Amino acid sequence: MNKLKLLISIFFCASIAMAQTKGTLTGVITDKEANNAPLPFANVFVKETKNSVATNETGKYSLELLPGKYTIQFSSVGYEGFEKSVEIKAGAVTTLNGSLGSGNYTLKDVVVKSTANREKETAILLDQKNAVEIKQSIGAQEMSRKGVSDVATAVTKTTGITKQEGSGNIFVRGLGDRYNSTTMNGLPLPSNNPSKKNINLDIFSTDIVESIGIDKTFNYKNYGDFSGANIDIVSKNYKGNGMLEFGIGIGGNTNAINQDKFYLQDGPSFTGFSNNSIPADPFSSYSFNTSWNKESKTPINNSLFLRGGDSFSFGSKSKLSYFITGSFDNEYNFREGISNGGVNAQGIPRRSFTFDSYNYNTNTTLMGNVNYKINSNHTLKLNTMLINSSSQKHDEYTGVIDIFDAATEGGGFVRRSNFDRTTLNVNQLLGLHKLSDKIDFNWGLSYNKVANIVPDRMFNTFIPIDNNNISVLQISDNNSSENHRYYQELNDDELAANFAVDYKFKKDAEGEYKGKVTLGYNGRFKTVGFEAVQLNFNVNQDPSITQPIIDLNNIDGYFNQNSIDATYFDIRSFNGGLTPQTYDGQQYIHAALGAIEYKFSPKFTMILGTRVESIYQYIEWFTNISSGENTLDNIEVMPSTSIKYALNEKQNLKFAASKTYTLPQFKERAPFQFEDATEIFFGNPKLYASTDYNTDIKWEYFPDKNEVVSVTAFGKYIQNPINEVTIASATNDISYVNTGEKAIVIGGEFEIKKMIFENDSENKESLSAGFNASYMYNNQDFSSQKVNDETDLNVFFTDEEGSLTGASDLLLNGDLSYFKSFSNNRDVLATVTYNYFSDRVYAIGSNARGNIVDKAVGTLDFILKSKVSNNIALGLIVKNILDPKVERVQETQNVIVESYKKGINFKFSLTYNF
Repeated sequence: MNKLKLLISIFFCASIAMAQTKGTLTGVITDKEANNAPLPFANVFVKETKNSVATNETGKYSLELLPGKYTIQFSSVGYEGFEKSVEIKAGAVTTLNGSLGSGNYTLKDVVVKSTANREKETAILLDQKNAVEIKQSIGAQEMSRKGVSDVATAVTKTTGITKQEGSGNIFVRGLGDRYNSTTMNGLPLPSNNPSKKNINLDIFSTDIVESIGIDKTFNYKNYGDFSGANIDIVSKNYKGNGMLEFGIGIGGNTNAINQDKFYLQDGPSFTGFSNNSIPADPFSSYSFNTSWNKESKTPINNSLFLRGGDSFSFGSKSKLSYFITGSFDNEYNFREGISNGGVNAQGIPRRSFTFDSYNYNTNTTLMGNVNYKINSNHTLKLNTMLINSSSQKHDEYTGVIDIFDAATEGGGFVRRSNFDRTTLNVNQLLGLHKLSDKIDFNWGLSYNKVANIVPDRMFNTFIPIDNNNISVLQISDNNSSENHRYYQELNDDELAANFAVDYKFKKDAEGEYKGKVTLGYNGRFKTVGFEAVQLNFNVNQDPSITQPIIDLNNIDGYFNQNSIDATYFDIRSFNGGLTPQTYDGQQYIHAALGAIEYKFSPKFTMILGTRVESIYQYIEWFTNISSGENTLDNIEVMPSTSIKYALNEKQNLKFAASKTYTLPQFKERAPFQFEDATEIFFGNPKLYASTDYNTDIKWEYFPDKNEVVSVTAFGKYIQNPINEVTIASATNDISYVNTGEKAIVIGGEFEIKKMIFENDSENKESLSAGFNASYMYNNQDFSSQKVNDETDLNVFFTDEEGSLTGASDLLLNGDLSYFKSFSNNRDVLATVTYNYFSDRVYAIGSNARGNIVDKAVGTLDFILKSKVSNNIALGLIVKNILDPKVERVQETQNVIVESYKKGINFKFSLTYNF
């Protein structure tokens, strides 16, 4: 024992002597581009000893060195590094501060994985850690690593979010389109679809995105029409000097490539900018300028982009930067499978088909932004963006059209060709002003315009001449709308404004303010105009007229002026002329907001907020069903709170609670009949808003700068939920109703991001993994009596309660990434990702028929990226490697409603940095 004590004493004395011979180097590194805010995770490197250390979350660093003179290098990705000389003295503390800026730094000097600090995964995690609110984001670096090309796919890589197959609908914790909202830089975005509240996130290329914020808890800054999530797209903000980058890509879909011929309709162009118009007088003569016949295309996917940016300094305080990007992408897909519709309570489908579906999509994006830093206290930002997206879909169905009276033994043929084009123009002006040490004033203005057109949808129905000869077809004459051309136009104009003043008060011992009061105003002013014309080719049912045999490869051989002259058919509309069916609406929302944030202790911070909204929605319609007008005028008061308790430097406990509402959409309240491929929808003027209550509690742990472990529990209570339901009628059309008294969602989420190993040597090597899971219980009650009492509609629900549509009990996401750098600025990044969702309800059962359910699907993707020189980078993306069968079934009767495979998508890319 005495020997042990002696050994410990000798070791202790030696340690003290060694410590006294060393000195300490410490300091703070700041970010010039962010008004000298602390810069976390910057690298501090000692040239002589090869030692290095990273700054912490507050930009501070510290290391011990033997006495002597040293050269210290400071650097960070996206910034120009510098070095300074320093002398260390024994037992002394030497302070060396520094500030990193873009300087003459150009992005071609490094692998372009993060063009700005907010794009980095480490910065995203730091922001999440420091925030009082419960936050979740995905940055450009993570999107690139996971091979994500659009915003819709990006958000599904985060916890608790999935996308509905074939619709573009995003579901957050089981809540679909009506419960979510979409903004860009904090300002609202309009919808491009008259049936939807939110814009289709597929149309946003990740080329324009710096990060995407997903707020699954409501706070006073967001509009109250919310219960699932607010998805905020933060556009790129360029830092650095001149940069120019060009890229091309080529790829395909295995299903599409394997077709002998790939068919699309006549009319739409390769670029997706087509706009075919209605003939001036289609009733007196056949004057259509597009063919009914399909065209053969070469299904090769292409992409290209060109982007550049630069920045200029004016004096010592002012700086102007800009970023411009332009891109074009197209994609061909093919699916074949089975489709059964109108399945009755006995499990017998009224319609039964095999189908071929040819799809072609384009996206053209042009975005520019200018950031003018007047001085350290005032900044102005201008963003403008133009997106043109198009979707062509050519579907051919073969089989039983109607088991009772049309191709009852099979052989029927239905062809539907549709072209849908959306043009979105976004214009934003934002200002950030530090009026004093205590007062900040931020504002934003936006003008958005959406034009959505369906210029010339073609629909044909053909039936066998008799059930004994089903291969010989003639035109169907069951009703005039079975052969038609359809023209639709939606225009949505919206002005929006955000104003907020922050007042900080009461400093702590370190000079940081403990409290903040926020007061503000939000306003959005929307006008919507929708019109549609359907021209029906009414087949002459006179028994003295012998209808000709149809050649499916030459439908123009029937639909022409000669056939009109022979009285085979005539052209009609619902009202006898070209006057369209319309609805027009206005929606004005004025919101006053206020909040107080206070840090009661270094560990405990609370935000109490309130938002009051005045909501006015007016709609008038003129349709083949009726004409009229309707007004919704509400005042909503929405309190919210967020609480953060820091358990220690690496762990937080957060809580959030709020009250919100869910507003019906224009089209859901207008009795406008809209025909889809196999379904007919119409609005319900007696539809009203739901009231939502939301609560979350989250534990989060940040072991390292690029690691996180979190567990979240959440609950939602919705009064008078809104759903699509099948109305009890001869035609079984679909409408929108408040289906019951309540709906509840209770669940938990788990997320982990882990660096398995990392080698910070000159040739860096790392292996990282991520996993997130979400499990939910959800339930809503159904009341046929409630619907019958509140509306003029009759509904007979199969069950008294059931799941929310689109809600999967279990969602899983996983990824594994390997990175290796080599000499001469070469590197390779390989990532494998997996996504899984369990069974989810697609449509609520009625009239003794079971729910229609999308069966579980898992998706495996592989992404490979490599920088082969200073200027050239190559990439390979392979998606849906397992190619599972996608199935939709009707429960109770256990009938497959739809089944197909999507095929494997692949893409090769090349990027050149000038």
